[in-house]
Amino acid sequence: MSVHPEVAEALTAGAAVVALESTIISHGLPRPHNLQIARDIEADVRAAGGVPATIAILDGEVHVGLDDAALRRIACGDDVVKASVRDLAIVAAGHGTAATTVASTAHLAAHAGIAVLATGGLGGVHRQARDSWDESADLYTLSRTPILVVCSGVKSILDVPATLERLETLNVAVLGYRTDRFPGFYLADSGYPLNWAIDTPAKVAAVWHARQALHTEGYGMLLANPAPEPLDPALHQRVLASALQAAQTADIRGKDVTPFLLDHFHHETGGASLAANVALVRSNARLAAEVAVQLAESR
Repeated sequence: MSVHPEVAEALTAGAAVVALESTIISHGLPRPHNLQIARDIEADVRAAGGVPATIAILDGEVHVGLDDAALRRIACGDDVVKASVRDLAIVAAGHGTAATTVASTAHLAAHAGIAVLATGGLGGVHRQARDSWDESADLYTLSRTPILVVCSGVKSILDVPATLERLETLNVAVLGYRTDRFPGFYLADSGYPLNWAIDTPAKVAAVWHARQALHTEGYGMLLANPAPEPLDPALHQRVLASALQAAQTADIRGKDVTPFLLDHFHHETGGASLAANVALVRSNARLAAEVAVQLAESR
């Protein structure tokens, strides 16, 4: 594992560090906008007082924190695969280059000593999972990884109630940030309530610290931050229905489903979904940095 000098210095000093997943750069955002957006996300972390640590694998070596050349390679390279936890050893042994998912980013960040991760939307239980057993590794990884993930809920293309049930079963606490409704990625409200709402980064940090006293520190925690520029619900519902039908017609399965559906949304909404996506990711990065600052100050 290669830790960027700036990140290493911040970790040694006990300063605020925010882990950032790289799959959103390589597979979640369209080129050529993805590189600039990745830079903007890192700038948002810095503006809020944190140090960004985008995580990826380059030529078989895990990098915690990327310089601009590495960020460009992840954004523009045609050889960049998508790696979850199960893929890490295979990519490393083959000297490959990979972007990390929420699950693998959380796993690597925790091993590096980083407590906070920012992303867009968490993976979850897919629709028709009763037949396919298709469930994101994000959920299981959070059940055994001590990390706080700041996200805008789960992608609305998933089975939201089933995902919430799984998070409860796996002992992953879910806090709504200034909301008692679970966000649905493009939607500020997925239609499902939350048991817990919290209104300041300092209170989030207090909950995080209380875990150790109660011996629950081995589990992850989710801070659900609603999208600041959500899609119109009627437009969202219409495009979602056509996206799901298109995926079924094209026989899209497994890890290819999410990028296919997101691309469909991008084209069918005339770019409105991309604007919503970028706005929520940047908002989550800023909030994650604010929480990381509180964690650092209260240690």
